[in-house]
Amino acid sequence: MTRIPRTSRTRRTRALGFVSALALMAGGGALSATAVVGLDLAAATPAAALQNSQGRVPQMGFNNWNSTHCRAEFNESMVEGIADLFVAQGLKAAGYTYVNLDDCWALPDRDANGDLVADPVRFPHGIKAVADYVHAKGLKFGLYSSAGSRTCDRQGFPGGLGHEQQDANLWASWGVDYLKYDNCNNQGVDAQKRYTAMGDALTGRPILYSICEWGSSQPWTWAQEVGNSWRTTGDISDTWSSMISIAHANQALAPYASPGAFNDPDMLEVGNGGMTDTEYRTHFSLWSEMAAPLLIGSDLRVATPATMDIIKNTDVIAVDQDPLGRQGTVIADTGGLVVMSKPLADGGRALTLTNESATTQTISTTAAAAGIGGADSYRLKDLWSGQTSRIHGTISAVVPAHGTAMYRLTPDSPTAMPTGVFPLGDLAWTDADNGRGPVERDHSNGGKAAGDGRPLTVNGVVYRKGLGVRADSDIYYHLGGTCKNLTVDVGVDDEVATGSVIFRIYRDETLVADSGVRTAAQPALHLSADLTGGDDLRIVTTSATGEDGNDHGDWGNPRLACGDGPAAGTHALSDLTWTSAASGWGPVERDGSNGEKGSGDGHPLTIGGTGYAKGLGVNASSTVSYYLGGTCTALTTDVGVDDEVGAKGSVDFQLYADGRKVADSGLRTGNDGPAHLSAALAGAYELTLQVTDGGDGTSYDHADWAAPQLTCV
Repeated sequence: MTRIPRTSRTRRTRALGFVSALALMAGGGALSATAVVGLDLAAATPAAALQNSQGRVPQMGFNNWNSTHCRAEFNESMVEGIADLFVAQGLKAAGYTYVNLDDCWALPDRDANGDLVADPVRFPHGIKAVADYVHAKGLKFGLYSSAGSRTCDRQGFPGGLGHEQQDANLWASWGVDYLKYDNCNNQGVDAQKRYTAMGDALTGRPILYSICEWGSSQPWTWAQEVGNSWRTTGDISDTWSSMISIAHANQALAPYASPGAFNDPDMLEVGNGGMTDTEYRTHFSLWSEMAAPLLIGSDLRVATPATMDIIKNTDVIAVDQDPLGRQGTVIADTGGLVVMSKPLADGGRALTLTNESATTQTISTTAAAAGIGGADSYRLKDLWSGQTSRIHGTISAVVPAHGTAMYRLTPDSPTAMPTGVFPLGDLAWTDADNGRGPVERDHSNGGKAAGDGRPLTVNGVVYRKGLGVRADSDIYYHLGGTCKNLTVDVGVDDEVATGSVIFRIYRDETLVADSGVRTAAQPALHLSADLTGGDDLRIVTTSATGEDGNDHGDWGNPRLACGDGPAAGTHALSDLTWTSAASGWGPVERDGSNGEKGSGDGHPLTIGGTGYAKGLGVNASSTVSYYLGGTCTALTTDVGVDDEVGAKGSVDFQLYADGRKVADSGLRTGNDGPAHLSAALAGAYELTLQVTDGGDGTSYDHADWAAPQLTCV
């Protein structure tokens, strides 16, 4: 069945959001449709986030640890009093949902059946009674354990190691909605194994799973499918130096966050007394900008009006809870003046301008730097003062020492797409209609409420990124004439046994790709669409039979390429701007080795005694991506483990062009000299440099991309 594009309909004109991501794109050219036989790296990667219906946005609530530790005041009446305050003080209305217990709630030993037992002095009516009280307030209840033989308090309460299913069943019977799972006394058992065991056990009741592994084994590289959030650092303390250093560590991990899977830089210290209110506003601003869980750690029974004003700021909370689920990224960092930009679902940006210095400073940025340049004017809202204004693209603020100015920036007219390759589900659409239920990002369309689907799966193949719809659906994106190509795999999701859907892609009103009828029995089909010069992109699904009950369609791994690539000539790769960069420890370094901590803490790049003036220093696991625009032809580079770690370290260097592996170094160790790689890139839109560990963990895996040279025409 062929349908005519709806040219007369009224469409909202919202600017597009964007964010770079680690997922890789399968390239293509103009109008085409080819069946997927062997899917590439990006298509075959697992789902981006645990599909337990929990935590599609960062969790919000309370945890007692920062304010009470294991003192006697941590008890049943205190916890129930917090639930009362959530309602009475407007915290529930502001979005705070979970009332969570930390360590010391149990007796030191299990009972004769091996079950955990609540401390009868602290909780005389038992944990279920407390959970029931919290639930009666319209809130949710959380509990604590550790992925070890004992918990973290020095008294050593029973941990969950070896008791995963038993404990999960008990907690479900009590009505637990949230588990914080710590990392003490782990007996040397592999972290991924320990945390996966508990994740697999948490199936008897929907329970948000908060992995508290402290970042020890780079959980951001594996925890997306296991839990809803994962700690990225050690414990926070109520000081400026602790808070800001944790923020720095967490900022570098932005590419790993996505809806339902969030980096967790630990609980909030706001109101505990160790910082000024200015510093606490910075704390709350940065955690919200980073899409971090917002767990109140102060004693709400004695909270000051200033503390309540900070944690109840609904404009700042809305940034944290934005349904696009993106973590903000650092776009400028000079002399302690740091600017972050976070894409929002309405096409705007949230901006933080942080002054880490000891004196008042003026901090400025632009809409173009934030990623939405090109509009004639913008609405700017100061999220702390509430004041709004109209600007023409420049944002500037006088910021006190240790302070943060936070803004919501929204263009008054649609803006052109910025340069890069973007997963379509990470962008803000300008309009969307769906047959039943909302259009879903990165998981299937369950047919009813938001987040009721599961991993995008077509004929047994799982897609990390994409859009889940139910025919008939119609989604618009504004391109602004800057985009070149869209590639995507399409098919009927495995959550339905039948169904038949037609997928079509329009550049403005011109049909540029058509799948024909796809049924639930067929594998995914690869579509590639030429979007050159188009102002708008429209992706449409229609029911092939006119009966849409089972027509659940998946746009799997849709990748949009926009903008021009590097100028003609040969370029040192470290002189170009990457679109996404992540390193296992510390930032990706330009023209120096990776020292694992702050920027610039390494040494000159040296492999087997050979020094290199140009290149990139990373620590496994690492991924760095560059936009090529289809105009580059080749990359050459030397690779190896940097001499600063001696004979230690083992890594593998891989190059990908639009998700297709084009070079692989094989295993390289600290004993090896440099290896030379070359890769053909003709027609590719995205280049990705990937370093994996050699199978023995990531310690000492300081990897150098030495003298990488990119040739473009």
